[in-house]
Amino acid sequence: MAVKIRLARLGRTKKPFYRIVVANSESPRDGRFLAVVGTYDPLKNPAEVKVKQDLVDQWIAKGALPTETVKNLLAKVAAPAAAPAAE
Repeated sequence: MAVKIRLARLGRTKKPFYRIVVANSESPRDGRFLAVVGTYDPLKNPAEVKVKQDLVDQWIAKGALPTETVKNLLAKVAAPAAAPAAE
């Protein structure tokens, strides 16, 4: 069983909202999942990404693979924390 960290779409027509979930790779996009590790709201300006980093790290240690989109979102979340504060 391959486990992926991917997006599950919520919201309504033309108003997307996503959960970042850990799911079996064979499950449907919005189907059964193992854990919710964050959210992504592309409609906010700028887009809002909330991640439970400790859970993401646990699942990656167990062998879960993030999709390309989730990799990019995780990089955006990690980048501001690593960047020095402007004075």
